[in-house]
Amino acid sequence: MADTFRLNGKDVEFKPGQTILEAARERGVEIPTLCHLKKATPTGACRICLVEVTGSRNLVSSCSTPVVEGMVVLTDTERVHRTRKMIVELMLGSGRHDCMVCEANGNCRLQDLAYRYGIAEPRFQPAETPYPVEDENPFIVRDFSRCVLCGRCVQACNEVVVNRAISQGYRGSKSKIVTGGDEPYHRSECVFCGQCVEVCPVGALTEKKARGKARDWETEKVRTTCPYCGVGCQLRLHVKDGKIVKVTAVEEAEPNKGRLCVKGRFGYDFIYSEDRLKTPLIRENGGFREASWEEALDLVASRFREIIARYGPDAVAGVSCARSFNEDSYQMQKLFRAVIGTNNIDHCART
Repeated sequence: MADTFRLNGKDVEFKPGQTILEAARERGVEIPTLCHLKKATPTGACRICLVEVTGSRNLVSSCSTPVVEGMVVLTDTERVHRTRKMIVELMLGSGRHDCMVCEANGNCRLQDLAYRYGIAEPRFQPAETPYPVEDENPFIVRDFSRCVLCGRCVQACNEVVVNRAISQGYRGSKSKIVTGGDEPYHRSECVFCGQCVEVCPVGALTEKKARGKARDWETEKVRTTCPYCGVGCQLRLHVKDGKIVKVTAVEEAEPNKGRLCVKGRFGYDFIYSEDRLKTPLIRENGGFREASWEEALDLVASRFREIIARYGPDAVAGVSCARSFNEDSYQMQKLFRAVIGTNNIDHCART
C-alpha cells in the first residue's frame, strides 16, 4: 500500500524521501519559493515556502521538511499567507529593490511575490549595503544591494557545476556571497560559466553585456544549439529587433541540463563583428577579391585534383574545426579517407 499524507484536506500519495514541496508540486499544489534549486540540497534559506503542519507549533519550510506517513499539511491558510507576506516585506527592506531601474524587472521572483501579496509600498526602510557593486570583470555584474542571500548561486556553483568558487561569508548585517577569500570574480576560482547568473532569482547577478539592452518581456526566446563544440548544448537566445541580447540555458534539455560554459553563455557577439568574413575570398594579384560559393568551391576542387594527380593523395591534408558538430567532423574525415584516399586528417582541439 502506498504511503499517504493529508494535503489541504485530501489524502494524497507520496514517494519516500520526498519533501513537502516536492510532493505538493507533484500534486499540482503550487508553493512559492526563492531559494529552492532542483537537484541541490535544500536549505530552507528564504522561508517563503512555509506551510502549516499539524502538531508543529511553528510553520515549517516545505522545501527542507520530509513528508512522513499521516502528516497533515496546510499550504493555503491565512496564517501562511500573512507570514509569507511579512517575509517578502523584510526582503524588500533588505536592500535596494527599485524595480523600475533593475535589470531583472519582469524576470524577478521577489517582484512576482510582492505583486502576488499586494505589497504596493515597502513597510520597512531599505537597508544600506556596506558593499559596492562589482563590475570589474567583462561578464557578470554583482549588485550586493539587491542580493537576498537565498544561496541559489552557492548551490549552483558547488552542486550543479561543481566549480566550488562561491560560498556564504561573514555574519549578521555584513553577510554576503563571497568568492574565494572575498575576492572579485576575476581573481577567484570562477570560470565564468554564468550558472550563478542563471539561477539568481533577483537582480543581484546580471549579464554585463546585456545591461540596458532589453527588458525580459521585450525579447523573443529562440531555442537553438550552441555552435562552439560537438557536445550540442541547448541554449535559448533572447532576441530583440533581430539581435541577440543575451543567452540562457534550457533547463531540462539534454545534454547540458541547464548548464553552459563561458563560450556558450557569453560568446555570442562575434556574429556582429565587423571583421567577420561574410563571403568567400580568392587571392589574386597579391590581394583578395570576393567570390561566390560556387566559384570558390570549384577552385578548391580543381586545385585538389591537380595536386593529387601530380603528387598523390598523401600530398593533401585536412584540419577539421573542433568547434564543429560531430556530424561535420565525421563527414570531413570521410571525405579525406574515402574520397581523396588519405589518412592525413586532424582537428584543432589541442590548440
